[in-house]
Amino acid sequence: MDAAEEEKLARVRLNFFGCLRSDWLLRLIELYGGAAELLKRPPAEIAGEGGVSFATALRLAAETAAADPVRELALARSAGVTVLTALDEGYPDLLKTIYDPPLALYVRGELKNMPAAALVGTRKATPYGLRTASRLAKELAGAGVAVASGLARGIDTAAHQAAVAAGGITWAALGSGLNSIYPEENRKLAEKIAASGGAVLSEFPMDVSPKPANFPRRNRVISGLSLVTVVVEGGFQSGALITARFALDQGREVMAVPGPADSPMSKGPNHLIKNGACLAEDAGDITACFPYGALPAGQDGGKAPDHAALPAALGELSPDAGAAYTAIAAGENGLNADELAVSLTWPVQRTAAALFELEVAALVAARGGRYTRG
Repeated sequence: MDAAEEEKLARVRLNFFGCLRSDWLLRLIELYGGAAELLKRPPAEIAGEGGVSFATALRLAAETAAADPVRELALARSAGVTVLTALDEGYPDLLKTIYDPPLALYVRGELKNMPAAALVGTRKATPYGLRTASRLAKELAGAGVAVASGLARGIDTAAHQAAVAAGGITWAALGSGLNSIYPEENRKLAEKIAASGGAVLSEFPMDVSPKPANFPRRNRVISGLSLVTVVVEGGFQSGALITARFALDQGREVMAVPGPADSPMSKGPNHLIKNGACLAEDAGDITACFPYGALPAGQDGGKAPDHAALPAALGELSPDAGAAYTAIAAGENGLNADELAVSLTWPVQRTAAALFELEVAALVAARGGRYTRG
């Protein structure tokens, strides 16, 4: 067995240990120079050097010793599942950048290298929410954007179904192993997703059953795969708002679909909008928040405009700064702050933050109260 194979098996073995989050395990892997080296260390040493309790170190030793990664990889292969670690080609680059990426990622189907947006929401969706999720998924599919969601009942199901029906790509992240599709009624949908060029994926070993604690971990994978997370419907306690918080922690854009003020299922997204989330009415709103160059050539949104070459310095700034620069550059005489806010349908605070970034980077200049390219 070569060193690369030994390291992969060690990471799959460590992935069976559910007591520590992946960021803790990755820190220990870095400390000891690899997962294989970590597994060779006695519990007392890990407790002394690794910043974990002795009881946790004992559990780590016991649970990883009981795991059989060779059997696990064979089980995955027999089910048509590929197991990826961050060391493997095909592990999503965007997912590598979050602070706690999965140690192992089980994939049935194909995780294509393409931009993705997450559409998430409540299981108790209203007709309005289902209709809107379906429309947004169809529009995103037409724009060459993968639709990421969680295969749950309600909004997730509507988004996946619409993306598949539109001939697009959709990714479903699970809170269980891929031998335990949940909910059971979405098993055929999961098969369609994988067969149509998309992917069903999980960080959990193949036979892990769905448990409540698994779903928040699943949610961070959904947002981690996505450039933008859109909350369609959900109450204040909705898992969709947990996904939105993960997206913010990961430095990703959060958007929300406005809903009726008297609908309990619109309380969550309306709250997000009131607190600075971008409003999402159509796919154009969503792709406008993508980094420049993220979309396939010929698509609108994140594609650089034809009227002017974009400065390379924009790549170091936020998507908001890029959108503001484009709007300013498109105006023959520039824009003042109020005109820019109206043009982008942004609140004043958000507009001011984008302008501040651009001014610090010397990409725009204020002349007579109007902002023009610097």
